Amino acid sequence: MKLLSTDDHLIEPPRLWSDRLPAKHREAGPRIVEQSRGEGVAPAEVWTYEDRIYPYIGLNAVAGKKPEEFGMEPTRYDEMIPGCYDPKVRLRDMDLDGVWGALSFPSFPRFAGTVFLEGQDPELALLCVRAWNDFQLDEWCATAPDRLIPLVILPLWDVEACVAEIHRTAAKGAKAISFPENPVPLGLPSFHTDHWDPVFSAAEETDMPLCLHFGTSGSAPKTAPEAPFAVTIALFGCNSMYATADLLFSPVFHRHPKLKVGLSEGGIGWVPYLLERIDGTWERHRFYQNVNQDVRPSELFHKHMHGCFIDDRFGVRNRHDIGVDHITWECDYPHSDSYWPKSRAYAAEVLADVPDDEVHQIVELNTRRLYNFPAA
Repeated sequence: MKLLSTDDHLIEPPRLWSDRLPAKHREAGPRIVEQSRGEGVAPAEVWTYEDRIYPYIGLNAVAGKKPEEFGMEPTRYDEMIPGCYDPKVRLRDMDLDGVWGALSFPSFPRFAGTVFLEGQDPELALLCVRAWNDFQLDEWCATAPDRLIPLVILPLWDVEACVAEIHRTAAKGAKAISFPENPVPLGLPSFHTDHWDPVFSAAEETDMPLCLHFGTSGSAPKTAPEAPFAVTIALFGCNSMYATADLLFSPVFHRHPKLKVGLSEGGIGWVPYLLERIDGTWERHRFYQNVNQDVRPSELFHKHMHGCFIDDRFGVRNRHDIGVDHITWECDYPHSDSYWPKSRAYAAEVLADVPDDEVHQIVELNTRRLYNFPAA
């Protein structure tokens, strides 16, 4: 079986935008500069975009370190392994890990490219989105087209531009679209409006799933100012639960019967409970609310949505309540949840009691089907 990860991450190389933007935009576009960290300490490497400083380049890229050595961020490229930002070395790291293929989300632009919503120059912001997508398609995934699954981001401030970018990148071989799990905290219209209908129709036409990575709303679960970040890490899967409930009670799937949605890095163990709760809510409360009266929400989930897991043993045990054909596997390289370089060995341990035909579906075949990524 060839393990295919539906959630990995890449760290953008320093010259991604300066090599692709027109000369007039290079100074304002994203580029790496050095920032002092004090006497006797090597300066940090940080992104600057339109004179704003974005201080983290690594985004928890700690692959290869022991948990005792984890920190929030590497601050220089030489503090992370080269597979984070070099696609040829990434393939070597995947071979070490026993992983055949992977889909990788952005880092500096955030997982759904939402950093460009902050752009003051919309022309530059659009060029930045296109530059990231061209890097993903023409350089990163072109290194091994049979192993690296191309995902693209969108200019979310402009629906017409989103549609154009979906069709442009689909023609170049894109297989998936990163999209916010909830647009509202970003100042964008919700799933309950018709604002996104042209975008969702374009996704249907190109048969590309929307990948809703947790945290893409820009709203992380936080219980108290004093709470350690461990609370947020433990609760991040709740964002995927919110997105599921939001979509299942929205008109999105009723208007877009061919749309596919992947819940990225949200785990799967919560799915049976939430679907039971959502169906119960629908049964008792649909009559006085503005929700569809005819289709049970769980039916929509099993038609349109899928999730992924790393080490969700409870979810694996309850896979038939979720639907084996709606589960995919993830590695999460190079983040701290990843078991690199022992991902295949760990997956074998988690899936030890699962029949081989179901394992094959989960680790490979479902991903090939859902992302239109056939074997070479």
